[in-house]
Formats: sequence, C-alpha cells, structure tokens
Amino acid sequence: MRLALLQTAGDPSNEPVANLARLDAAAAEAAAGGADLLLAPEMFLTGYNIGREAAVAKAEPAEGTSARRAGEIARTHGIGLCYGYPERGDGGAIYNSCLLLDKDGTRLLNFRKTHLFGDLDRAMFAPGEGSAELASFEGYRVGMLICYDVEFPEAVRALALAGADLVLVPTANMKPYDAVSHVVVPARAFESELFVAYANRCGVEGELDYMGLSCVGDPHGLHLAMAGDGEELLFADLDPARLKAARAINTHVPDRRPEVYRRLIP
Repeated sequence: MRLALLQTAGDPSNEPVANLARLDAAAAEAAAGGADLLLAPEMFLTGYNIGREAAVAKAEPAEGTSARRAGEIARTHGIGLCYGYPERGDGGAIYNSCLLLDKDGTRLLNFRKTHLFGDLDRAMFAPGEGSAELASFEGYRVGMLICYDVEFPEAVRALALAGADLVLVPTANMKPYDAVSHVVVPARAFESELFVAYANRCGVEGELDYMGLSCVGDPHGLHLAMAGDGEELLFADLDPARLKAARAINTHVPDRRPEVYRRLIP
C-alpha cells in the first residue's frame, strides 16, 4: 500500500471550504502518484491554534457537511482520506477528532484525541475515550491517534493488541519537539510491531512554529520516509512482507508480562 502524507500550513483563512479545496488538490496529486491513502494533519479543516470560540463555531458532527464533501473527494480520486477537524459531539461537547474515509467515500472510523496537550487543547476540547477501534483498509488493520497521543506508548500498544498493522497520526507538533519525529515515531513502530504514519503541519500559526518533519515509522525501528520543514506531499510504500519479517524477529508484544504492569494503573 502506498501512503501520501500532506504536510501543510493549511489555508490562511482557516475555513473548512478552503481547506477542503486544498484536500481535493492534494488528493488528485496523491492519486496520480499511486497513493491508496492520503493523510492530512491535525485540525486540518480549520487550523489548530484557533481558540475556543472559533473551535465551537466551526465544529461539525462526524457525518456533517465537510465529511460529505470529503467523501465526494475520496470517490472522485479513488483514494482513502484521513484528516483532522473539530467535532461537535452529542450534548455539544467539542472534540479534536480525525476521520478515516474509504476510497468510495464510506466512513470507516472516527477518532477523538484522548491525551490533551497543555492549556491550548484543554481550553478547546473534551478528551476522547480511546476505544482502540480499528478499520480494514487495503488489507491492513488501521487505527488512529492524534498528535500527543502517540507520545504515550500505552496508546499505540492498545491498538497493537487490538490487531493494528498501521497507526495513522494527524498532528500539529511545534518546535522544539522534533524528537517525536526523529525518535518517538520509529520507536513506537518498533516496540509495537506496526507502521506509524505521522502527518504534521508546517509554518507559523499564532505563537506556534510548526516543525514539519512528517514521517513514517517502520516496524524495524527505521524511517520509511521523512519530510523537511516546508509544504510537501510525502510518499511511503508499506510492504506487508516487511511487517511479517519484523514480527518474526521482534517479540515485544508476545513477550509482555501484563501482571507486572498492574502497579502502573492507580
């Protein structure tokens, strides 16, 4: 399976319609490059550092207008899509979410960020429950996390134990946290025996200076691909034989001793 990761600052307007147009253009380019799935950053539709008032105003249900338009884009170009957006849940709660669509536009999975980063996240969003749900896409079992979530080994391991082969991570990571791309993403892929795709924002948004460095971690603990710090469409090819080989020699998952870790749960 070929992945395409969209590293972008998004549209300066931070309007969903404008960013959907960008998604359409990127989907066309990614499909032309042979990609099966396009992964866009955290809060792609609206911008990330937008404040509570804007997040509430621009939030939509998981099956809302923007999701329907994204489904049309997926169908038009014959490519799966995963992108971040502010979700309005039942009862009016606002979540930092991402949506995974199949090549025909069918909704496969919706995920709500579970680990909220600092005052910025906590001022805008409610935390998700982290149910470790998976979807099937092109022969892979796929799970999702958002940005800070991947920095917790337990979050990736929960997906691995559910049977994940690939974890998609829309992110909005800023300087100076480049260790996440360089160290954490390949480490998570190695220790949980799966692929991790990490699509970041770039450019400046308010006081945040996004670092780029979108990447794909390999189950052997390497990078399949890594972007620079500017606008880029990054491609990576996932090889199921490489996944199988890694699982044959890397036995962290079957060698776990859960009874030893119970003390970690207060």
